[in-house]
Amino acid sequence: MKYNNNLPIYFSLAVVFGIIIGVSLNGNLSDMLTLNKNSSQEIKIKRLINFIENDYVDTINTESLLDGAITQMLGKLDPHSVYIPKENLQAVKESMQGNFVGIGVQFRMINDSITVIQPIKGGPSIKAGIKAGDRILIANKDTLFGKNIFSSRVPDYLKGEPNTIVALQIYRKSNDSLFKVDVTRGKVNIKSVDLAYMINDSVGYIKLDRFARNTYKEFKPALNTLIDNGMTDLVLDLRGNGGGFIDIANQIVDEFLENDKLIVFTKNNKNTIQKSFATSKGSFENGGLYVLIDENSASASEIVAGALQDNDKGTIIGRRSFGKGLVQIEMDLGDGSAVRLTTARYYTPTGRSIQKPYAKNGHENYYKDYQQRISNGELLNKDSIKVIDSLKFTTPKGKAVYGGGGIIPDIFVAIDTTSYISTFYFNTINNFAFDYVDNNRKSLEKWTINSFISDFDKDGAVFNSYLTNIEDRTKPSLKTKQDLNKYLKASIANTLFGNDGYYRMIHQQDKILQKVLELELSN
Repeated sequence: MKYNNNLPIYFSLAVVFGIIIGVSLNGNLSDMLTLNKNSSQEIKIKRLINFIENDYVDTINTESLLDGAITQMLGKLDPHSVYIPKENLQAVKESMQGNFVGIGVQFRMINDSITVIQPIKGGPSIKAGIKAGDRILIANKDTLFGKNIFSSRVPDYLKGEPNTIVALQIYRKSNDSLFKVDVTRGKVNIKSVDLAYMINDSVGYIKLDRFARNTYKEFKPALNTLIDNGMTDLVLDLRGNGGGFIDIANQIVDEFLENDKLIVFTKNNKNTIQKSFATSKGSFENGGLYVLIDENSASASEIVAGALQDNDKGTIIGRRSFGKGLVQIEMDLGDGSAVRLTTARYYTPTGRSIQKPYAKNGHENYYKDYQQRISNGELLNKDSIKVIDSLKFTTPKGKAVYGGGGIIPDIFVAIDTTSYISTFYFNTINNFAFDYVDNNRKSLEKWTINSFISDFDKDGAVFNSYLTNIEDRTKPSLKTKQDLNKYLKASIANTLFGNDGYYRMIHQQDKILQKVLELELSN
């Protein structure tokens, strides 16, 4: 299942717990991390909990108290060592594994009804005949309409154990019918490759949403398909990609680097170093490469960008990345909760750490870094990015690169502040787009993504209808109208074709992609 939060992209229900990078552990974790049962620290904690339970003047939830204590304890460490309560752990694991068990629909709450935006390809809902626009009214005798149910609660009714059945009652607006259908829950993939297509005859494009356990399995076929379609240069879009597993990042880098090139190395508190090298199996080692990053590209995204930049492979384009160079291991605490603990730092091939400082300013300021970048002007001007000469490193071809806080791109592209539109407009656009598609599904079936991009609403009739819909509440400027028109088409494309349609529309005016095409023409 997927849902949206008033944005034009419908994102997966899986919760991404912060900006992360992890490693996969094999073997018996308890053998590695077991406390001495007779340790003085453990005895102290047990005595305190027993004392509170037995003698504290008021009734208290000691489990909640302990959760808070663990959170406070980890808060004294680094910003990425975190406690994951048991109510959140399943969603976190689903996000990183890249799948969940459910019926597999993207949905929105529209007029107090769970409305299917799209059934997910390959999921149980498609097999059961559920279509875009269907309203889910009842699930296993639970009435789901007219109750102001929050979107975050909907999965409680639709997800479950594999091969269990959820009995649904559906209203289909297109033929004004009410019917029942049994859907057998099954594994549903959470896509990591948001989009893969040929921009032109020679330039391919792949957007990665995360580095989950299934990401490489999606990435490799997408790469091969583009190569088969004549791709000589690839745009790898890591903007907004918050990270994931380090070994998955290594697999993707391996597609571009020659045999024995260093990808990344990690160092723990005992100064033990582990290095990862490219192999000879890469299928695009000789191709041209552009890697797109921004202030929200973090962790595993930075491993990819740093490895390629330090090996003089391709061109990094965009803005300075987030700056997260810490490695976490997740430890199950035995009650359904877990701790994700930083156990090492990672370094790019030249030896630079891209972890930004966190000890001096505190965790709150650490996550306000975006506001600081706005105030110091670095999102608009590369010269405003502060570098530290003592953290200067040199690539094999003599290019200067810097550690100390994120990957600085080879080519800077300022953030586009002119196309910002308010939450009000986003909400009205999304609602209008869905209603338009929902009321015109038959006539819209003729459109393909390519024909939609080139020809949809050339006379402006749909857009003018939208403006009429909002004219009693606002009077947008000419520039705002231009942006609203762009996002309205993108939102309609999203409702019709999913993320593929949305991104393809947005790419028509994407400044960073325009810079890539300029570089292509100049080469």
